[in-house]
Amino acid sequence: RRPGGAVQGRQRWRSDGRALQKLPVHMGLVVTEEEPSYADMASLVVWCMAVGISYVSVYDHNGIFKRNNSRLMDEILKQQQELLGLDCSKYTVEFANQDKADQVLNCQSTLKVLSPEDGKADIVKAAQNFCQLVAQQQRTYTDLDVNVLDNLLSSTNGFPDPDLVLKFGPVDSTLGFLPWHIRLTEIISLPSHLNISYEDFFSALHHYAACEQRWGK
Repeated sequence: RRPGGAVQGRQRWRSDGRALQKLPVHMGLVVTEEEPSYADMASLVVWCMAVGISYVSVYDHNGIFKRNNSRLMDEILKQQQELLGLDCSKYTVEFANQDKADQVLNCQSTLKVLSPEDGKADIVKAAQNFCQLVAQQQRTYTDLDVNVLDNLLSSTNGFPDPDLVLKFGPVDSTLGFLPWHIRLTEIISLPSHLNISYEDFFSALHHYAACEQRWGK
């Protein structure tokens, strides 16, 4: 699964990231399978960091990763040491979670772990908060626009919209992953995240870099 030795792997990842015509700023990793793998997801996150992706969102429709985010973080730190070796200090990850403070600061990559409650439920909550502001005369209904709603959404606070989503599994749906934010997102489906190779990961990045996005035109 790992290209060559550790040193060759690090060199290849850096080279691959620079060679792409474009690299997603924010990548979503969406698992539709029933039994998510912490080790395989950690590898995907570390590869994202190594090629230079700044924001990563991890999502499964049962909320397993979010409920067990400390276990995922432990696996990511382990994979960082194994895959990046002494270079791992250059690839620090900020584990951004809505329920508690960030665990690691001064980072180059930021990770959010999301669940269905961060999708439609977050939009409903944002709408309720806006209505309260209107009732308190702190806002008027004419103030509501895309930017205002974006600022009211807690699930992606500080995150840009995803440029690319890798969806893993047989289900032909993102199963509630950030429905407000993926209207312009490129979505690439892969059979499974289980035992995924770096070659499969990079092939998806290469496909994204080569695609022409028309932004609805």
